[in-house]
Amino acid sequence: MPPPTKRVDPQVLREGLRVLWVAVRAEPRVFAVSVGASALYAVTTVAMARVLGEVTERVVLPAFRSGHTTAGALAAAAAAIMGVALLKALGVAGRRFYAGLMQYRMQARYRRAVTRRYLRLPLAWHHRHPTGQLLSNANADVEATWAPLAPLPMAVGVVFMLMIAAVSILVTDVAVAAVGFLIFPAIALINVVYQRRLAPVATRAQRLRAEVSEVAHESFEGGLVVKTLGRERAETARFLDRAEALRDANVAVGRIRGLFDPVLEALPNLGVLAVLLIGSVRLDAGAMSAGDLVQVAYLFTLLAWPVRALGWVLAEVPRSVVGWERVRSVLDARGSLPFGDGALDGAAAAELEVRDVRFSYEDTEEGRAVLRDVSFGASPGRTVAVVGPTGSGKSTLTSLLVRLVDPADGSVLLDGVDLRDVRRGGVAAAAALVPQQTFLFDDTVRGNVTLGLDVSDERIWEALRLAQADGFVAALADGLDTPVGERGTTLSGGQRQRLALARALVRRPRLLVMDDATSSVDPQVEARILAGLRESGTGTTVVVVAYRKATIALADEVVYLEHGRVTARGAHADLLERSEGYRNLVTAYERAEAEHEAVERDAERDADPGAVQGGEEALT
Repeated sequence: MPPPTKRVDPQVLREGLRVLWVAVRAEPRVFAVSVGASALYAVTTVAMARVLGEVTERVVLPAFRSGHTTAGALAAAAAAIMGVALLKALGVAGRRFYAGLMQYRMQARYRRAVTRRYLRLPLAWHHRHPTGQLLSNANADVEATWAPLAPLPMAVGVVFMLMIAAVSILVTDVAVAAVGFLIFPAIALINVVYQRRLAPVATRAQRLRAEVSEVAHESFEGGLVVKTLGRERAETARFLDRAEALRDANVAVGRIRGLFDPVLEALPNLGVLAVLLIGSVRLDAGAMSAGDLVQVAYLFTLLAWPVRALGWVLAEVPRSVVGWERVRSVLDARGSLPFGDGALDGAAAAELEVRDVRFSYEDTEEGRAVLRDVSFGASPGRTVAVVGPTGSGKSTLTSLLVRLVDPADGSVLLDGVDLRDVRRGGVAAAAALVPQQTFLFDDTVRGNVTLGLDVSDERIWEALRLAQADGFVAALADGLDTPVGERGTTLSGGQRQRLALARALVRRPRLLVMDDATSSVDPQVEARILAGLRESGTGTTVVVVAYRKATIALADEVVYLEHGRVTARGAHADLLERSEGYRNLVTAYERAEAEHEAVERDAERDADPGAVQGGEEALT
């Protein structure tokens, strides 16, 4: 994903307002309630100033003049102040609760939207985007996008408050109002300069958060490689570089805020001082009363803090715009797999047919297609072995068979139905893939086999027996309830592969695709697994990517891929005679062993010719 372009401040502000409007349209009722509560806060803030002015004029000053007051006057003053304060508290509580509710709802909504989009996008798209970046899109970018929603209702209420306060102050005394209002253009000017300085720095900080996440995730994923190859220093340095860049960007943001925040804090207080100075002169001249001065001064004191809410919203806008761009890049991504209305509802083994399939990853030239004109079939209940050298397209073919991707040309059919015409979830219910790289969740054996499927323990043990995993699972401390650790770290590679196979078998798929899924299992166990699948009568058609000669020999038919094409098909024995490439590939290990033994004999002969000759004579 390219880094967001820097834009001038008005453009950022307009884009930020559009983002906020998206939230308002999505949650109109919650926004209306939060703004209503904020308006209540605004009204009661101005009302409190009015009440204090009236109390000063009607209760406090007469008490000073006469030297006494009545309980009724004090009770009325206290009741007025407490009543307005209670309404003000309700406004604050409602504003904060519903503003937070709106923010968290939008975050949850877009986290779900991004995640759903991830699930719909093809693997080719995921291959082009680092996992750390995808995590950042769903978490940090979504949070940044809706960060302005928390202070937004208050900012809207502040605008309402300023309008009411302006009218109230103007009605009280025009001269004092004119002096006091000079402060607001100054605050607006400071905010404009503030945002112009902050926008590019905040944009860079948001982008660096994603980069730090990407590097960290990649280092964690490759932890075994890092440790075994002694790359700790290099990975630490790589992470340190991005982390320090993020630190510097955050410090730059903090430096700008540290410069402008005191100014924004001081300006309203200067306005209060100016109002008190001019108000005192007006009071001496008899142009205004003491109650009016208290009311105006108190209003300016209260306005100093709420006005900051406008700055908070504006401060979050640059990050919000960057987060929105990154989130939209996911939501607007194309390439999802469409679904039809077809069904694969049979119970028996499926019939597989691959017709003239061609596939190339995006940005791959036509002449470099991974698969070209691939055609073969598998009769129900039969086992087909797909064999080929590295890079011949075997793993890509397995992805096509379970519709992780769609072919550019041609079609893959189960029971005569094109997989592209099957309804959502239909392929997953009929076919299962056991990939090369086994992934286990940090859960129990049962949890990893069922993955939420509601099946009996008897059925789980049946799948484990077929996968030749029942023995070691029974020997675990808690059997099916034994935790396997993150990624199955407490198990061996072969045990993890057998659990992954049991995970597929417990679903009783009509088509089972195994992409070298038993490479970590010893040949005897692998042979028992394949033989058990053939003899179990489970009604499963099996396609297995295989390398071992003993495994291939168990298949009913072999499909030999070379340079993305099917160059030979047939029984294992027939291909050994007819296909030189196939013969060289499957006998490579045996030939290597023979060559190694010949080299050792030659070395012994060179080291002790007499002993070799004597041995030959003795044999003669």
